[in-house]
Amino acid sequence: MNEAELILNDDGSIYHLGIRPEHCAPLIITVGDPDRVPTVSQFFDRIDFTNQKREICIHTGVLGNRMVSVISTGMGTDNIDIVFNELDALFTLDLNTGKPLNSPTPLTFIRLGTSGAIQANIELDSLVVAEAAIGFDNLMHYYDPSMCDHPFAVSLLTQLGISKKFNHPYYTEGNSVMINDCEKLGMSKGIIATNPGFYAPQGRQLRTKNKLPFNLNELTRFSYKNALITNFDMETAGIYGLSQVLGHRAISLSAILANRFHGTFSDQPDKTVYNMIERVTNAIKKGFFL
Repeated sequence: MNEAELILNDDGSIYHLGIRPEHCAPLIITVGDPDRVPTVSQFFDRIDFTNQKREICIHTGVLGNRMVSVISTGMGTDNIDIVFNELDALFTLDLNTGKPLNSPTPLTFIRLGTSGAIQANIELDSLVVAEAAIGFDNLMHYYDPSMCDHPFAVSLLTQLGISKKFNHPYYTEGNSVMINDCEKLGMSKGIIATNPGFYAPQGRQLRTKNKLPFNLNELTRFSYKNALITNFDMETAGIYGLSQVLGHRAISLSAILANRFHGTFSDQPDKTVYNMIERVTNAIKKGFFL
């Protein structure tokens, strides 16, 4: 593998993340906002390593008897592409030679994010774990176009009558064992739609005319084998898709801060996110997400 493929910094760290394999644990909590990293790591029993490069901040330490890292990804699946490929490289490749390790380490990802619900019955400040994600971005088209052929994605494309000018949606799933853990913790399941932006791609209009090829109400009403799309984000489909093709496990948890059906927003967003972080870190200490 040449130097333009696997790029390292002068200190031997991987290019964008700025870390070496010993700096990261195989259990990784991801957040979008770098300022949220210390909010997570304050629950660690011990912090052994910290680093920040651009919007990518990482803290690694101990939760109970487990090594764990929390890392910020920034917003969007374009950032997920960078972060997840480089994290994978740390645990599967010899960085000096670019050759595969004899014993690669599988990774476990837990995304702690925020989201807007599109179903009327999803309450503000609740927590939803995505059992699957439908991607309206185009990231996984470059890795595994067969995800577009999943019956859920094909049915959605057909029912919404999406123009060929728009990306074919793709479908990918989270880890079922960890999703069951989330249900035991009192979280509800849903299917999240990942969009390549926050405003027009999610049907918002400020000063621009909405160019969505369908009405949001159509997305709310869409059902496949009684499964509904429940909420929006900008990362999960990329997280699930890359975890699938790279052989890792992932779940995505969302604190519901908005309900698009009702047009409402939480009056305690910081508290809701804090409560989600506290619940998940306590669960890790108790042996969940093994």
